Amino acid sequence: MSLVWKISLLSNKLKSNSEGSPDFVSIRLLFRNFEVMMNTLKYENRNSAMHRVGIAGSASNSVRPRKEKRFTYVLNDADDTKHCAGVNCLAVLKPSKPDNSGYLFTGSRDGTLKRWALTEEDATCSATFESHVDWVNDAVLVGGNTLVSCSSDTTVKAWDCFSNGTCTRTFRQHTDYVTCLAAAERNSNITASGGLGGEVFIWDIEAALAPLSKSSEVADDDRSSGTYGSGNSLSVASLRTIGSSNSFSLQTNLPQGYVPIAAKGHKESVYALAMNDTGTLLVSGGTEKAVRVWDSRSGTKMMKLRGHTDNIRALLLDSTGRFCLSGSSDSMIRLWDLGQQRCVHSYAVHTDSVWALASTPTFSHVYSGGRDLSLYLTDLATRESILLCTKEHPIQQLAMHDDGIWVATTDSTVHRWPAEGRNPQKVFQRGGSFLAGNLSFSRARASLEGSTPVPVYREPTCSIGGIPGIVQYEILNNRRHVLTKDNAASVKLWEITRGVVIEDYGQVSFEKKKEELFEMVSIPSWFTIDSRLGNLSVHLDTPQCFSAEMYSVDLSITEKAEDDKVNLARETLKGLLAHWLSKKKHKFGSQSLANGETQSGRDTSARSITLPKVEVDGNSENDSAVYPPFEFSKASPPSIITEGSHNGPWRKKITEMDGTEDEKDLPWWVLDCILHNRLPPREHTKCSFFLHPYEGSTTQTVTQGKLSAPRILRIHKVVNYVVEKLVLDKPLDGMAIDGAFAPGQSGGQLQHSTIGGDGSFRSGSKPWPKLKHSIEILCNNQVLTPDMSLATVRAYIWKKPEDLVLNYRIVPGR
Repeated sequence: MSLVWKISLLSNKLKSNSEGSPDFVSIRLLFRNFEVMMNTLKYENRNSAMHRVGIAGSASNSVRPRKEKRFTYVLNDADDTKHCAGVNCLAVLKPSKPDNSGYLFTGSRDGTLKRWALTEEDATCSATFESHVDWVNDAVLVGGNTLVSCSSDTTVKAWDCFSNGTCTRTFRQHTDYVTCLAAAERNSNITASGGLGGEVFIWDIEAALAPLSKSSEVADDDRSSGTYGSGNSLSVASLRTIGSSNSFSLQTNLPQGYVPIAAKGHKESVYALAMNDTGTLLVSGGTEKAVRVWDSRSGTKMMKLRGHTDNIRALLLDSTGRFCLSGSSDSMIRLWDLGQQRCVHSYAVHTDSVWALASTPTFSHVYSGGRDLSLYLTDLATRESILLCTKEHPIQQLAMHDDGIWVATTDSTVHRWPAEGRNPQKVFQRGGSFLAGNLSFSRARASLEGSTPVPVYREPTCSIGGIPGIVQYEILNNRRHVLTKDNAASVKLWEITRGVVIEDYGQVSFEKKKEELFEMVSIPSWFTIDSRLGNLSVHLDTPQCFSAEMYSVDLSITEKAEDDKVNLARETLKGLLAHWLSKKKHKFGSQSLANGETQSGRDTSARSITLPKVEVDGNSENDSAVYPPFEFSKASPPSIITEGSHNGPWRKKITEMDGTEDEKDLPWWVLDCILHNRLPPREHTKCSFFLHPYEGSTTQTVTQGKLSAPRILRIHKVVNYVVEKLVLDKPLDGMAIDGAFAPGQSGGQLQHSTIGGDGSFRSGSKPWPKLKHSIEILCNNQVLTPDMSLATVRAYIWKKPEDLVLNYRIVPGR
């Protein structure tokens, strides 16, 4: 009987007792039982909410198991001062004094931002800002010392410009990719962010970065939803909201502060934002093909301008907020007069989507780039345009710097080109300009007719080199090596359990090299990989990641016995977190870690009590050593991307972890593995098979039933078992068996595996004399090599869903 039904019956009984002559003792007991049942129901609901997640949008009561937090590590190239994926954004910090050098900030699809110290002819990487867990889509400078960035990880982050990469605050208000930012040049407090969720937020940066009151910090620490990241809290005082078409509702448990302003706005994704100098006016555009104009002080919509026929990808406002420039996927650039609320000029300069715009200080000329790989300069008054340069990759963003212009593309390299930003008319004096039409097809038709302009500049004045990103990869059968190909056509072989390149084959055929490296081995898939960030990201998910094991002898681990089983995921986690563990032991002592205590005073071992079953890895008990096949490079350490019970996803190099990270930051199953040697239950670690004499052989039958052994068991162990059964249990007259396939033979002693009464293999040793014949094991009439595992035989020789059948026969010695 369900608890709800019991409560219903109890309630009815209570009503009937109260209608007649009441027995007050019975009523008191009924109330007490009712209270107990209600508390039980609340407890069950709370546990159900913890362990089950309802299917969004479903009217049924169907549920699915909660997905545990993923643990990812990103393998970094040896030169970590360069981007390894396309550069999405640029921000130039001009020097405060004439004799000081300026800085360029770049944000990349590799998830990092970098600060470059600029000289006339060179740029040097002086810091890497690493915290985003997905593409960095935009970045703006606020107040001279704060860098604000946004990412496809749905966060907006604030950084100290002049630090070594310190993230001062993480804001998690967006519900989808954050694609664009805008800042007011003369008002250091105002910044806006927009994204694919159709939301636009207007941030008061000064209020956003202000410390919260203690009561707010306590309230924030008690929330497990991870609304704010990296241990940093955000007051809702810091933002005003221009919501989607649905009204934006606030959570009642947010820290105290200003109430955000909500307004109906974009129904679709936002790709571009721009502000005037004082921050009083905001324009936005996206997939609705219209330019929306907002009063950023109140969040109210002022007007909506239509004219583009495709997505709006770039916006600019002049300093006064009177004129607006928009670039679109319809290949057009439009100039809007916001006072007249209309388009006053349109410029057909490009032959494909316009993705980036930058203007001269006086807003008289515009630089534009996009999907057609070309950078143009256009005089807004005369409509005269000129091709400055052509690139090999689509142009993502532009940033003016003195008389030059920085150009970011889908490539990892950034170039500075001459632009004559202070006097753009000098460029037109070189000749080769053309008159921009006012219809998109006019430019396309001119291009088709062969009147493509000649670029003014052939070479950039400065280049910031990048690393070619990985565009193709293949996980090899040994499940430790990954073959990759980058966008420079270079093929490399990575060992993911050490995070290093072990072979650089150069520019060779990827497919041919993959065929050359093929091995007939079968090891369970214990990780997944992607190259979204330009490098290899290795994902570990429990319990699947703990499914792969190998013998220590196959990994050349001399510190362990040959037959010790090594769990690849556990040893990899030990290698990744070795620095963290040593720091943690130094801070809190080994004994407190052994007891499951952390700096927060919580017991991490208690989490495993709620699990249905947890296995303790007996072979690795008290084994914290990191073995050579799992030692990660300190010169180019990988970065971790994961999350714990609080604060949301985060990213950090393994050598930058300080030992304070605990269950709020790391998945509980990772801590359970590293601190307590506990692994979750694993499935399909055994292989069932039958062992019969080969057809036509006179050899006796050694067993009648089905046997079971670890998937990684080698065929030479099966040979040992057959030898033991034939020679020791019932020796053959005049027949000698050679056990040469078994390892460890010395002085008549042979280390081997036997099969117990439960049909499972176990280690053992028995002596027998030197024998002169050998045993062959066959499957599907094919002789098996001694180093094959049962899993390999099943996958490549047997190839059937039924239980494996092995045959044995005696072969006379040569």
